[in-house]
Amino acid sequence: MAEMFHQLLDLDGAEELGWQERALCAQTDPESFFPEKGGSTREAKKVCLACEVRSECLEYALANDERFGIWGGLSERERRRLKKAAV
Repeated sequence: MAEMFHQLLDLDGAEELGWQERALCAQTDPESFFPEKGGSTREAKKVCLACEVRSECLEYALANDERFGIWGGLSERERRRLKKAAV
């Protein structure tokens, strides 16, 4: 998972998404954004809280149905609840 995250944030080969250049997660350990089942999401969410592109990240995750990891400060379960509430 973390490798996939790094590839997404690597703008050399990926479709350019300007917000990713400013994402704090690109400057931290990607493993914290993809914890093992039952693992803590606290560190990743702390990074997200300080990130200026948190809303763009969350929009991306929702639009692309990201099923793993912390995106925009929310876990997969929290994103599912958000989508369900919006329906």
